[in-house]
Amino acid sequence: MRSFKNFVCIDWSGEAVARPKGLAMAHCTTGSFAPRLLKPARGWSRESILKWLLDHAKAQTDMLIGLDLSPGLPFVDAGDYFPGNPSSPKDAKALWELVDRKCAEEAHLSASTFPKNDNFKAHFRNQYPGETVTGDAFVGGAGRLREAEHRQRTNGVNPVSCFNLVGAAQVGKSSLTGMRLLNRLRGKVPVWPFDDVPLRGPLIVEIYTSIAARAAGMPKGRSKIRDGDTLNRMLANLGSEPHPSLERYDDHSTDAMLTAAWLRRAANDPALWSPRGLTPAIARTEGWTFGAI
Repeated sequence: MRSFKNFVCIDWSGEAVARPKGLAMAHCTTGSFAPRLLKPARGWSRESILKWLLDHAKAQTDMLIGLDLSPGLPFVDAGDYFPGNPSSPKDAKALWELVDRKCAEEAHLSASTFPKNDNFKAHFRNQYPGETVTGDAFVGGAGRLREAEHRQRTNGVNPVSCFNLVGAAQVGKSSLTGMRLLNRLRGKVPVWPFDDVPLRGPLIVEIYTSIAARAAGMPKGRSKIRDGDTLNRMLANLGSEPHPSLERYDDHSTDAMLTAAWLRRAANDPALWSPRGLTPAIARTEGWTFGAI
């Protein structure tokens, strides 16, 4: 099992604007130093985060990066991402390429057009002006889940289907934009478990901030922190020193900081790198949420 010196959490966003308010990044090193926010003067854009990651790939920075999105769509339950569609990709990297190609004309690495494409829209629950449209192939009330998401539900957290693009808890939009990012990083920054863990340089893992919140001691049903005292208590539970006060406490910033501290501790747990249920087929198609065991 490889050790890392730097730990980063990126709270991602699928908002179709140049600089989404939901983008946040926090960094910490080995030891007990509190995570700190990394924040450009104008705020992050998805393109600037892509450049930041490519710069660290070029520098071969010793860094584990937690990315808060789903890098794959459900596949195992139906043996396909889009059952009945002959153009449906057969693995996650082909899915990333498909989403990026179909959304190539969208600025800011947005992916609004993909779930409205005639070939794929039947599988999504989507928001149109003035109405919500549930596609004919959208399964059940909650939508299809990946195997890692089923595992998370047995562990007390409640992930939402990536095929659902409606509501405050939806993660589909951020996941689709994240696939565009991951496609641009192919061959430069490996992504576990789709790629092997490299001997050096940065590595991306999928994280779910609710897992970190639960590990830090946040009560069931509550995972968001909006004040400094609560953040310090949760950081202390993860072996971290108190953080420097922030000008403003928002979910995205505190999620990133707490999860960076959790990732520093969790990275040393061999069980998280070999979770029960992670098969080679799942590693190629759906991926796995780091921390779901």
